[in-house]
Amino acid sequence: MSSITDRPRRPLASLALAAALACALPLAPTLLPAAQAASADYDIPAGPLETALNRFGREAGILLSFPSELVAGRQSPGLRGRHEVGAALELLLRGTGLQAREQPQGGWALVRRGADGAAAEALPAITARAAAETATGPVRGYVARRSATATKTDTALLDTPQSVSVVGAERIEALGATRLGEVLAYTPGVDATIYGNDSRYDWIAVRGFETLTPGYYLDGLQLRNNAWWAVWQTENYGVERIEIQRGPASVLWGQNGPGGMVNMVSKRPGADLPQELRLTLGSDARRDLAADLSGAFGEGGAAQWRLVGLLRDAELPAGGMRDDRQYIAPSLTLQFGADTRLTLLSQFLRTRAGVYARVFPELGTLVPTPAGTHLPATVFAEDPGFNRFDQDQAMLGYEIEHRLDERWTLSQSLRWARLDADMRNAYQTGYLDPDPADPLDPASWRVLGRTATTSREKIHSLVVDSRIQGEFVFGDWRHTLLAGLDLQRSRADQVSVFGATVPPLDLYAPVYGVDVVLDDPSVDTRTVLRQTGLYLQDQIRHGAWVLTLGARHDRAGVDTDDRLAGSSTRQRDHHTGARAGVVYRAAGGWAPYASYSSSFAPSTVVDPATGKPFDPETGRQLEAGVRFEPAGHAASYSAAVFELRRRNYVSYDLDYVPSADGEVTVRGLELEAVAEPRAGMNLTASYAFTPKADVTRSANPAEVGKQATAVPRHRLSLWADQRFTSGLKLGLGARLVGPHRGIGETAARDVPGYTLYDAMLGWDWRAWSLALNVSNLADKDVITNCSSGYCYYGSRRKASLSAAYRF
Repeated sequence: MSSITDRPRRPLASLALAAALACALPLAPTLLPAAQAASADYDIPAGPLETALNRFGREAGILLSFPSELVAGRQSPGLRGRHEVGAALELLLRGTGLQAREQPQGGWALVRRGADGAAAEALPAITARAAAETATGPVRGYVARRSATATKTDTALLDTPQSVSVVGAERIEALGATRLGEVLAYTPGVDATIYGNDSRYDWIAVRGFETLTPGYYLDGLQLRNNAWWAVWQTENYGVERIEIQRGPASVLWGQNGPGGMVNMVSKRPGADLPQELRLTLGSDARRDLAADLSGAFGEGGAAQWRLVGLLRDAELPAGGMRDDRQYIAPSLTLQFGADTRLTLLSQFLRTRAGVYARVFPELGTLVPTPAGTHLPATVFAEDPGFNRFDQDQAMLGYEIEHRLDERWTLSQSLRWARLDADMRNAYQTGYLDPDPADPLDPASWRVLGRTATTSREKIHSLVVDSRIQGEFVFGDWRHTLLAGLDLQRSRADQVSVFGATVPPLDLYAPVYGVDVVLDDPSVDTRTVLRQTGLYLQDQIRHGAWVLTLGARHDRAGVDTDDRLAGSSTRQRDHHTGARAGVVYRAAGGWAPYASYSSSFAPSTVVDPATGKPFDPETGRQLEAGVRFEPAGHAASYSAAVFELRRRNYVSYDLDYVPSADGEVTVRGLELEAVAEPRAGMNLTASYAFTPKADVTRSANPAEVGKQATAVPRHRLSLWADQRFTSGLKLGLGARLVGPHRGIGETAARDVPGYTLYDAMLGWDWRAWSLALNVSNLADKDVITNCSSGYCYYGSRRKASLSAAYRF
């Protein structure tokens, strides 16, 4: 059958869950879509019936079910014009001997038409995953139903006992997002602006903890960074979906941070994929040419290919520095009989750019200088003649799956990757005279000192994840067993310079292109990391209950050769973790759940008492929540409360002596809604309430009770877009961020909250799609964070105009 659409404190937990339900219950009925009764315009050409039905299901936003053999070999006359769903199906099925029947639980099913014209009984449903949503396939519309990020199995989100958000390619396109942080700006619990607008990285924090290190994930395999400037980059245009699991994820994924993980799923070959050519013009002299092409060959289309590519010629927002990118991602899927499938994945990315980071002294930004002055809004405190960020990366890998019998399936994912990074950055270090003779004289606050950093880094990485999955039924109990072994080896070579002689910068008469005299190298190292993890998971279903149990044991090693010091260090760690969650699939699409999860990350800080690195730090989370997916409707609602603890992290006393007994506690509530309230309309809303994100234990008593990472108490976002029958598209979004006191609460005063607006205006006409996207519509210049005397600014207004031709 084809299918289209397809332990917190008790008072806090009780109040938060009650608030979530109070919000969700009145909201849900008003958002149930009326797509089945609404009219819409269609332009579906004549051709194979299954292809026509698949396209119609996507465009109409309905659940359309039929046995695959029922439509095999049949042709559709096509569909053009404005029709309601029922009438449209009647026209699509003319001359096929079939009829569509509306189902009581929602959606439509195909049946044979009897000799008297009446509908015959529907054939038994046979699942055909090719047309249904899968964990690695496209998200039809904005509402995702399935994911593998939290379980490593293709699992319904309703059966997942932990918070997971999925952003598909269609939603990424509607937002006009070119960077990962822009995609996640409308996701609860995510801060995409920790260090403002930095052209080199996507700094992301989830539930109060950074996720950049040790790295994000691509197709379920880690992109391990070097913890300096060699950071793996991804291209939004090459991504099918981006998934965020909030909370610890080490039981399946190994060493990781406590806040969560970000997993990007590549575009890959498939049947009946739309193809496109795209041209984009935008702010900062941006010119993009992109293509997404696919096809099949061989007997019965057993071999499918896809080619995704992008060329960008652009500049950074200041200094005339280039921001150029070349990206190509070929992939090939080979089907060997009915039981074996191999997908080859590759991508190559070349970046040639400068460095643009908006970091300024707190005096003159968050607060005025003693002379009452502020830094000029347009000042660029770095040096475009010196700054450079060049990066080349290549990835080659595969995914293979072989079905042994009706119960057991073997699968393996492998990726080899290489990254070369060359970074140079001249940057400001604060006012040149920290103790001016006359602090009330504005001239004392107009010159900034500067220095420079350079780094050449290379990473070679090999990651392998081998799994065996079994399906068993014992009476009323159904088990999905997963056992796996993953291996990871990453080598990083680095030569870095910290410090240089750079002429100062006059804020009101800046001179660029100055001579920079670098100091001697400060770092010259080779680091080899190895990790081996053995994991086991059982997803147990009994009636309406779904129980997920998991355990994992890891061994990790880090070998570091310091060429400057002529020394080597060897570190070995091991860790065993567990996870448990339960979901109750209640009637009407409700699914309350509760879970426990854990994480670990090795420490490289040496214990002065033993001369050996401290034991790994760990994370622990208790979460309770509820999901709601109304049957027959494209809508998903979720609410969650959680308590998350980061334990055994290294803190320092007043004499800077390290101790591994630090602890951070985060408690919060998160709400998310993704729905299609009416035909052609998409709505996403998220809210995060974080009343506590504090250091609860530290070697430095002054840190206790303060936030380690700046986390606003309130964060709210809303995006809505409408596609009209005329082809016009309109979208508007708002992102509200509350005030906070900066990293470690070191800001001199509250960092003000702000609200930013984004907009989209577009038009679809036949095979053409035009869109104008504007982020930060009002061009607000906002401070996103402050830390120890410095403040970080966000992005100014950006606009882009794109034209796509789909065929």
